[in-house]
Amino acid sequence: MNTTDNGLDLASIQQKMLAQAFAPALDDLAAVLAADPDNTEALYMAAVCHRYLEQFELAAARLERLKHLAPDFGRAHQEEGHLNRAQGRDDEALLAYSRACQANPALEASYRAQLDILGRRGAREQQRRVQAQLDHLLSLPRPVVAATDLIAQGKLVRAEEICRAFLQKVPHHVEAMRLLADIGARLGALEEAEFLLESAAEFAPGNVQVRIDYIRTLRKRQKFAAAFAQARRLLATAPDNPQFQSLYAIECMQTGDYEAALAAFDDILRRLPGDATTLTSRGHALKTCGQFDEAVASYQAALASNPQHAEAWHSLANLKTYRFSAADKAAMAELAADNNLSFMDRVYVAFALGKACEDDGDYRASFEHYARGNQLKKNQSRYDADKMSAELAAQRQVCSSGLFTRKAGCGHPAPDPIFIVGLPRAGSTLLEQILSSHSQIDGTLELPNILSCAQQLRRRKRASGAAPDYPEVLAELSPRELAELGERFITDTRIHRQGAPFFIDKMPNNFRHIGLIKLILPNARVIDARREPMACCFSSFKQLFAEGQEFSYSLQDLGQYYRDYVTLMQHWDQVLPGFVLRVQHEDVLADLEGQVARMLEFIGVPFEDSCLRYYETERAVRTPSSEQVRQPLYRDAVSQWQHYDEWLQPLRKALSLS
Repeated sequence: MNTTDNGLDLASIQQKMLAQAFAPALDDLAAVLAADPDNTEALYMAAVCHRYLEQFELAAARLERLKHLAPDFGRAHQEEGHLNRAQGRDDEALLAYSRACQANPALEASYRAQLDILGRRGAREQQRRVQAQLDHLLSLPRPVVAATDLIAQGKLVRAEEICRAFLQKVPHHVEAMRLLADIGARLGALEEAEFLLESAAEFAPGNVQVRIDYIRTLRKRQKFAAAFAQARRLLATAPDNPQFQSLYAIECMQTGDYEAALAAFDDILRRLPGDATTLTSRGHALKTCGQFDEAVASYQAALASNPQHAEAWHSLANLKTYRFSAADKAAMAELAADNNLSFMDRVYVAFALGKACEDDGDYRASFEHYARGNQLKKNQSRYDADKMSAELAAQRQVCSSGLFTRKAGCGHPAPDPIFIVGLPRAGSTLLEQILSSHSQIDGTLELPNILSCAQQLRRRKRASGAAPDYPEVLAELSPRELAELGERFITDTRIHRQGAPFFIDKMPNNFRHIGLIKLILPNARVIDARREPMACCFSSFKQLFAEGQEFSYSLQDLGQYYRDYVTLMQHWDQVLPGFVLRVQHEDVLADLEGQVARMLEFIGVPFEDSCLRYYETERAVRTPSSEQVRQPLYRDAVSQWQHYDEWLQPLRKALSLS
């Protein structure tokens, strides 16, 4: 609780509610909401007051607004359950309480209310399952329950403080370790999350949730072999468990064994026919393998089984070449109007409707849907555009020509890596597909290794307090340390290669660390995939990325990030002349053969016609452009942004184009 802009203290209003002075509390809350109509805490408190005063329609209206603003606010769903019970609508109450517990597993009142309703109905099996969940919650120490509640509310800093303080007293408490790992993963501290979960799994090998979280964290860190080994080990404990089978199938996909993944998905579907989640995951595997029609059929089967499975709608949109029917659009619009949708389901359906309206030429509606999806993501993001600008400016300040002169001859001599850098949606997948069609070049993934290396160098300062921060630490690294970092990159990325002398790392954000790359891998090649700024930025705005790329959720942030990127690339050109080859996307579309010859000469391999027939190359492609790069040159997107020009002034301004 805090003081609002008009001076009213929500804590004092809560005291009135505790004293059952609901009418005076509502008067105060009306003043708060007049000044701040989207104050979620005030909306929740107003709904509670209306319910106690038996003003049920007003309570419902407050809750609808609250769920629209905060789809995963568990207490809103709990209050909806209380409201339905007060009106004798037990079926609706059960659903609301169930949603509340999914959003916030610390809501004891929602479990107890479900038990009461189920007990009166004699629904023993459901009652048993809910009782087991409540028993688990009640078995946890109060600080752990408090941290669980805070995580559900998105108050991660306070939750972390509570977890760390508790673990100082009870160092090996497995659930507290798991929660701290969850917080770390949400904040991007994946290395710490992995360590915590690995330790927790050793302390409690039978704790299934810890094992699952550990596998998922290993996957996020792209430790695919380790994640696969853990998934296989978990599956061995219960070979017929569909959840374990699904995890195993996903890890098979990550290690490139799509045949095994599809076999596992099919096995699950024999046990759980029509399971929408499995059908969607199966569609992802088929899409990555280039089986477009089969992927569409799998996504459509998921929707036939569960029309509210929003991820499947978005997956169809994300194929880029799929066209929605009028019936599809109507179904998605109905789904979007459902205020009981979870946060991610709202995001999924917003981006899917944006694509559907775009294909129909309704660009105003399309932009509104894209903007809605991006705003939802932006509201949950901690991205700070000015902080990113400062980080990139530090690269320019530290990585001078003098630094590279002093470090000449350092690093690991391997010429194997080809880094394709730039912004997302700039044509990098096309360049990777072209180059990986060459007999001497392997395509891999957007590898995290350089970003992880930079993070490890940052942690030196945190660990010692005396060491220079990154990138300043680059000047302090010895020749031996630089060579070891380069060698580790070559060793750790070997799992992704198929035996060719060269391989591609297509992580776009590596442009931030070209100085580090030059120091540890001086003979690497770097290709800057560049695209016209308006087209590039708007293409990112309408793309829902699986994770990362948080600058893409705001037109202003996108423009600032693009501008900072161009400035930094100009710096690399000045201090490392010839180290980076710039390839403009529009030039590739205009002169494919000339640009291919240019890239191959830069890499140092002979020209091969297969690079011109890149769309015939069979390989797994995991980026959003997977279907587009399996066709001859895709020129349709060059001017797509112009249909939205009237709504893109914030982007123009940020790019300094207006």
